[in-house]
Amino acid sequence: MAATMKKAAAEDVNVTFEDQQKINKFARNTSRITELKEEIEVKKKQLQNLEDACEDIMLADDDCLMIPYQIGDVFISHSQEETQEMLEEAKKNLQEEIAALESRVESIQRVLADLKPQYVVAYFQLWVLLVVACGTPPQHGPMSSAMSAPRI
Repeated sequence: MAATMKKAAAEDVNVTFEDQQKINKFARNTSRITELKEEIEVKKKQLQNLEDACEDIMLADDDCLMIPYQIGDVFISHSQEETQEMLEEAKKNLQEEIAALESRVESIQRVLADLKPQYVVAYFQLWVLLVVACGTPPQHGPMSSAMSAPRI
């Protein structure tokens, strides 16, 4: 009798190919946001390092001091003023890169906001189907932590 109920419940819940595609798109975009945020953090640390270098150069007493500046794998010595200009340019470029990455995160978040209502329905259907098929939510895999209980 229990097997008959599971079979009937499994027939009631259908996860279409389109629903699965929505779930996959949501997961890909969520993963991409995580990657972009990590990249933003790395760039912000680089920016902080450049700002610290600018401060150190400003505090240097000797105007005739030649400061090594790394370009690729090579260090090239420049005057304090030239190095300061190069650091400012590098900071400007890094700030633009950070702004572009943040813009990409915002655009993906808008896509996710549009997908979320559709995703929740499809995800819940998939969750019910897995519970019916397995008897319990899966305990491992990429969605196991979220599969413990759907939130609506």
